[in-house]
Amino acid sequence: MALNISSELFNLYGFYASILLLKLSTNFILTVRARITQKVFPNEEDAKKYKGKVDFNNDDVERTRRIHLNDMENIIPFLFLAFLYIGTNPGSTCAKYHFLVFTLCRFVHTVCYYFSLPRIAFIPAVLVNVSMAVQCIIYFM
Repeated sequence: MALNISSELFNLYGFYASILLLKLSTNFILTVRARITQKVFPNEEDAKKYKGKVDFNNDDVERTRRIHLNDMENIIPFLFLAFLYIGTNPGSTCAKYHFLVFTLCRFVHTVCYYFSLPRIAFIPAVLVNVSMAVQCIIYFM
């Protein structure tokens, strides 16, 4: 079976994948900010440079690291599922809403996590992944 992906679907995928990868690759900024403002670092040379201390258990730094880890745990599977999903030739509107909902949920989840707010935005994002996975399983079965 050959994949026949329309350029419109691939463009949608490329757009949302790029946004999510940019988010994932810039999460370190939150961690750097937390380390500098809290003056806690993972090594002696940075601690000396910024007049701080070595500490691996600072709550603020760990919160930003968990945000990054959580994004990796969710965005990477999404990228694979979404790529397979566009291979099923879904309607472009349906694909757009799957991608849009997931992307918005990841940003909302990050803000909620950062400010210690209830994090219910992960539920729709998980449902998007489940929806795409089920559709892929059925299509490729």
